[in-house]
Amino acid sequence: MTLAEFQQTQLPLVEAELTDFLKQHTTDPRLAESMLYSVAAGGKRIRPLILLAVVASFRKELTTGVYQCGAALEMVHTYSLIHDDLPAMDDDALRRGKPTNHVVYGEALAILAGDGLLTAAFQLLSQAQLANDEKLLLLQLLAEKAGSQGMVAGQAADIQGEHRQLTLEELEGIHRRKTGDLLLYAFVAGGILAHQPEAVLQQLQQLALHVGLAFQIRDDLLDITATAEEVGKNTHKDQLAGKNTYPSLLGFVEAQQALVAELDAAEQLLLVMGQQLVFEPALLQEILLKLRM
Repeated sequence: MTLAEFQQTQLPLVEAELTDFLKQHTTDPRLAESMLYSVAAGGKRIRPLILLAVVASFRKELTTGVYQCGAALEMVHTYSLIHDDLPAMDDDALRRGKPTNHVVYGEALAILAGDGLLTAAFQLLSQAQLANDEKLLLLQLLAEKAGSQGMVAGQAADIQGEHRQLTLEELEGIHRRKTGDLLLYAFVAGGILAHQPEAVLQQLQQLALHVGLAFQIRDDLLDITATAEEVGKNTHKDQLAGKNTYPSLLGFVEAQQALVAELDAAEQLLLVMGQQLVFEPALLQEILLKLRM
């Protein structure tokens, strides 16, 4: 099965878990509308896609519990986008090709929509059709990677780093948390759902570190080269905002080379896993191919 076929058959099942849960468990109609607006805005669903692809790569069944875990992850990601777009943060008016949540619903309701999605993610995951020991591991990992050790800490460091020169090590530290940690969750949670041992989870974590950095470097490059129509959000904002990016620290050509190096390292890990384990890397290899520019 190709990645396109996998997306077409599997992601709608994540979408159904996501929207059905929010409709059933949100008691304020306007709040539900705001939350569903950002969820329905589209996006590539790369995080749940990776999670599902990891499970499938180990030749394990994609169950309702797996789809629920993917839906919870996408809720957390969408909440982070709503808050990241707020005037106090990145002050963006466009996301996924549509006006951002606070532009449509106002800042207060946008904040509450983000709060609702974050808490709904943990509610859904706690009720998922999974064994209790799995759920506990997944809940702990999501709290760690989404919270003040992970994504939120990375966002805080990113804001504090504006208008001052960061070292490459500092920049990587920000993005390993801000961008990389939810991607890391997708890889490792997929391994947990596929009942893999700790040694394999460590391999998936290493794979995720390379993919997370590649994802951010690519995003920084697209901010320079792409149009708003191509990426669904306003571009050329990083330099105006005084943000540190990989092209600003390394130069455009070296940033491109860094992207290739991270993807090459990830590809090599996939090949090793394919040789050592009952593991079919084709779907994940296709995802890596889409990250190459």
